[in-house]
Amino acid sequence: MDTEQLSITEYIRHWASAVEAELEQSFPGAWGIPSGLLEAMRYSLLMGGKRLRPVLSFAAAEAVGGKPQLAMPTAAAVEMIHTYSLIHDDLPAMDNDDLRRGKPTNHKVFGEASAILAGDGLLTHAFYYLTQAHYRLGVSAEQTLAMVAELSEYAGPRGMVGGQAADMDAEQGMTGLSQLEYIHLHKTSDLIVYSVRAGGRSAGASDAALQALTIFGRNIGLAFQIQDDVLDLTGDESKLGKPVKSDEKQQKVTYPFLIGLDACRSQIAMLTEEARESLLAAGLPKPRRLLEIADYLVKREY
Repeated sequence: MDTEQLSITEYIRHWASAVEAELEQSFPGAWGIPSGLLEAMRYSLLMGGKRLRPVLSFAAAEAVGGKPQLAMPTAAAVEMIHTYSLIHDDLPAMDNDDLRRGKPTNHKVFGEASAILAGDGLLTHAFYYLTQAHYRLGVSAEQTLAMVAELSEYAGPRGMVGGQAADMDAEQGMTGLSQLEYIHLHKTSDLIVYSVRAGGRSAGASDAALQALTIFGRNIGLAFQIQDDVLDLTGDESKLGKPVKSDEKQQKVTYPFLIGLDACRSQIAMLTEEARESLLAAGLPKPRRLLEIADYLVKREY
């Protein structure tokens, strides 16, 4: 399908639907996965959502002049990682949430043990799926190996998991602005950085293009999380798919708590502009969709 004429909302919907179709058939039937485990994994993986990270991977591949379809394995893999993290985040020992995207959380439906195993299964399956960039689509072994290494880095203890750990530590005492930024940069932003870098790598991005994508992803990721903090206070529960003011009820320190709503909105605008400038300065062949996504995220309501 030619996506050139699509609006940004149509573009996001198109690639979200494409990755959902991929996720639908991502577990080989011949593997004989226990039915309860498969059901629990599919329940959360196919629950819907913004699919922001996969869409960013497709747009990044396009931005460096490649075919977006080359990013399908990494788009699916990053959504598996993201979904596993949400399943585990929702557990009683973590955030203890009852709803995710307007539906009961995984452990509420399948029990805590099954939810833990579902998260474990999605985490490991992501790495298998990422190798399909080489085996199915012919992405070079060197680039595929680099994507595997970077997913380990950005999703692991140096990245997302480290951010989650810092978030839990912060709940034990007062959090300052620098500590909160560290949490957001790693818990949320790192996986977004990975999404654009891996999308770029799928299409053979140069080192200069990867650097620009890294700056873009870091800034967009941080702006995205600050926006989440704002929406937790000001958003519409029916659009968010989860209770509002949950951070406040759990006495979490957030950007609005530390600097106020107006300063948050200014920070989001500044980060978004810096993200846009990084792409424009790099002279990427087709940055249009990434630039549009940056604007779209600033205006989102959920």
